[in-house]
Amino acid sequence: MYLTRNLAMRSTHFAFARSAAGLLLSLAALHSASAQTVPTLAAASDLKFAIEEVAAQFEKSTGQKLRLVFGSSGNFKTQILQGAPFHLFMSADENFVYELADAGKTEDRGRAYAVGRIGIMVPHGSPLKADGELKDLAAALRDGRLQKFAIANPDHAPYGARAMEALKHQQLWDGLQGKLVLGENISQAAQFATSGSAQGGIIAYSLALAPTVARLGSFALIPEQWHQPLKQRMVLVKGAPPEARAFYDYISTAPAQEIMVRHGFAMPKH
Repeated sequence: MYLTRNLAMRSTHFAFARSAAGLLLSLAALHSASAQTVPTLAAASDLKFAIEEVAAQFEKSTGQKLRLVFGSSGNFKTQILQGAPFHLFMSADENFVYELADAGKTEDRGRAYAVGRIGIMVPHGSPLKADGELKDLAAALRDGRLQKFAIANPDHAPYGARAMEALKHQQLWDGLQGKLVLGENISQAAQFATSGSAQGGIIAYSLALAPTVARLGSFALIPEQWHQPLKQRMVLVKGAPPEARAFYDYISTAPAQEIMVRHGFAMPKH
């Protein structure tokens, strides 16, 4: 009788433990399913102020967070080729996206999202003038006013490559050799151009519009006919989670595009 009652109690205890364990597993699975992946976005430096605002609006609308990393488009391309754990790449040059696609690193050939502009920025107190035609820059080279001039490194930064093209268009490139201060990306070039490390520089319009940069000096757009267009393109890296695709699609919505235009970007013509 005692043995029967003991076995019954042990059986009841085992059933309760099994039920509790099952409940815990179910709760863990539910928590895992509801937890959102935080996608990592590798974005060209010219996008810093625009994409930070777009990402904040996206999070407000969806509750989804993003991890933002800014840098040189060319460096990001190399890192993705080497397996860097980025989910979405927003390049300042569409050709980097095409190269990744050809290497089989992306879902497809991506989508155009913006067209950028460049201009000359000079800090307060500089002997240079913010002259979009670059005539004063040419005069400063002749009369010795110019000591240092900043651009992004044209080897891997699209805005630096376009700056080089504009300077060559005005036959200033050769004269600037030995005076150039090269930023690792366009954000660093803007820092050099406004901090006194140089008398001025060529930077992205999107950065010049930011209040924290605009208050440091004067800016003038360079004619877009002087260089190849800054066709900017984004793409999902293979294996990107649904959360990355959600932001990829959000970039094409009216609220996101309004922010981009306000930050100096033109929308691509499809």
